[in-house]
Amino acid sequence: MKSRWSEKAARAAIKSYATQNIGEDLALRVYTTQLLGNDPRLVLHGGGNTSVKTRLTDTAGDEIDVLCVKGSGWDMGDIEPPGLPAVRLDAIRKLRKLKKLSDEDMVNAQRGALLDSTSPNPSVETLLHAFLPHKFVDHTHSDAILSITDQPDGDRICRDLYGDRVALVPYIMPGFALAQSCAQVWEKHPDVEGLILLKHGIFTFGETAREAYERMIDLVTVAEKHIAKAGKAKSFAPVRLPANVAPVEDIMPVLRGLVADPTQEDWRRMVLDFRNSPAACNYVNGRDVETYATVGPVTPDHVIRTKPKPVILPAPKKGGLAEFAMAAAKAVDAYEKDYRRYFERNNKKLKNPKTALDPLPRVILVQGVGLFGLGKSAKDAAVAADLAETTARVIADAERLGRYRCIPEKDIFEIEYWSLEQAKLGKAVEKPLSRHVVAVTGGGSGIGRATAAAFARAGAEVAVMDRDRDAARAVAAEIGGIAVQCDVTKSASVERGFASIVHAFGGLDILVSNAGAAWQGRIGDVDEKILRDSFELNFWGHQRCAQAAVAIMKAQGTGGALLFNTSKQAVNPGPDFGPYGLPKASTLFLSRQYALDHGADGIRSNAVNADRVRSGLLTDDMISSRSTARGLSEADYMGGNLLGREVTADDVAQAFVDLALAKKTTGAVMTVDGGNIAAALR
Repeated sequence: MKSRWSEKAARAAIKSYATQNIGEDLALRVYTTQLLGNDPRLVLHGGGNTSVKTRLTDTAGDEIDVLCVKGSGWDMGDIEPPGLPAVRLDAIRKLRKLKKLSDEDMVNAQRGALLDSTSPNPSVETLLHAFLPHKFVDHTHSDAILSITDQPDGDRICRDLYGDRVALVPYIMPGFALAQSCAQVWEKHPDVEGLILLKHGIFTFGETAREAYERMIDLVTVAEKHIAKAGKAKSFAPVRLPANVAPVEDIMPVLRGLVADPTQEDWRRMVLDFRNSPAACNYVNGRDVETYATVGPVTPDHVIRTKPKPVILPAPKKGGLAEFAMAAAKAVDAYEKDYRRYFERNNKKLKNPKTALDPLPRVILVQGVGLFGLGKSAKDAAVAADLAETTARVIADAERLGRYRCIPEKDIFEIEYWSLEQAKLGKAVEKPLSRHVVAVTGGGSGIGRATAAAFARAGAEVAVMDRDRDAARAVAAEIGGIAVQCDVTKSASVERGFASIVHAFGGLDILVSNAGAAWQGRIGDVDEKILRDSFELNFWGHQRCAQAAVAIMKAQGTGGALLFNTSKQAVNPGPDFGPYGLPKASTLFLSRQYALDHGADGIRSNAVNADRVRSGLLTDDMISSRSTARGLSEADYMGGNLLGREVTADDVAQAFVDLALAKKTTGAVMTVDGGNIAAALR
């Protein structure tokens, strides 16, 4: 591990933050916190924390001593000054004299000491930072440190490696007791460069930001070199795998369906994130994976996101998906029963019993394939997968040094059901379409673009599908989705496109089949190729995508929704628009056929009938020519409906979202045209 400190960059940070009235101490604190946070070998997803003791001016205008410490909800990799809330140092140091302090009282005291009451909650390890005298304090969950301390004799290894450079702190759950213990250990060893918290992580400190940071880098490097001396990374004895393993895009919908929790009217779904790095596969494919992968988390913090253990499944044979699904269903059921037993045996020992969390896994290991992180969103699934990959690396290094061991089960339970951590998770209110995966064809522009954005706002994970790769990427970047290049007139392109969606999220719940284009011509004179081209896109494109979506939805077994953009041309054809209206009419009936044939699978199928919407189909030039031909202004032409109001792409997008949420509606056509009796269905 090498120091990435740059004097030039440090000076630049000081200069830049000075324009925001941020002093040098806090500017350097932000700079080195970001250095630490951007190295995944040190910090992952909100883990770790840092602080600086400095002086700031309070509301009364007095300059006082404060501790600026990482706040809840901030990630060290992209932290900014507001992520390091200031607390009055004298107020929280007074807590040192107490013998006991509950977590809730600790949080209350820390909030009461904030200089700015609107700041985020200071870290649960704020008191630890405060009770140490050093100006700068850094804390990480270094992989290398975990590998050497997650051993039956981790304390001995650390003493041999570091001598008097560090002091060791036995495992204690974060909070007041840990802060007191660390302060007491430091007082006995005031010349150390850091504290190693066994089976937890490492603290370093210094009088300058650079000193604290480079001590972290140096001490972690010592651990890395020790691991390297043990030889090559542990290569677990591999299990025998079948010659042909089923492709991951076939496996993921099955897994996603198995971890979906039924509700009264729908399912509480999960999003999946797949990893098959060499380290992950080495770990997953080990013959003894049931032994080393079920010991527990490599650092206590991980259990909040990963649960204590993963589900472990055998390799699925190609062509043997049904057999795999049955084995996986049994394994998930066994996992849930085991989790409930784990909860009961630990909960009954508590004076204040907890409420059980859902028993579903957050990590699944499939031999011959890789590992999967699970979460309520793509972000949460990625966090679980990142932590699982870190676990794979740490355990492999721990096993080549000796034998992997973590904290006892009762301590794992205490962290998983820690009220402070559960409070963080419980604050998030889920949006109506969270946990849903949506694909929008023709999503790069017009109605498709508006629809993709509307579903993203409703909380869905969105795949923006478009023939134009750059357009899809631009929309995906705007809404936080993924871009999928797909030409719906090509079967191979559709197959690849939907496979990539499954690969990204684990499955699919809603298809908005929107891609289309308008061909014109008098039906008795139009060239046959024009009509065939229009049917290829405006009918067969919908059929190809719907067929691909239904296959995924059936594999999941949790239902789904097909939403078709059919246009008013499907029921109220316009002159010279037969080449467009004919396939659209077919698509309207296609929608109803899917409702009829797949309602028993829980798959709903509905259509939106829109009219006069500015888009790639109805361009500004077309609007101009049509309004001129009718002797109308553009505004009158676009508002030529019963309400006298122009219908926008956002209006159509909202109709798609509303239909997606209409859990008991299928075979319906929703009209979005401001009122056009000629286009109304009987």
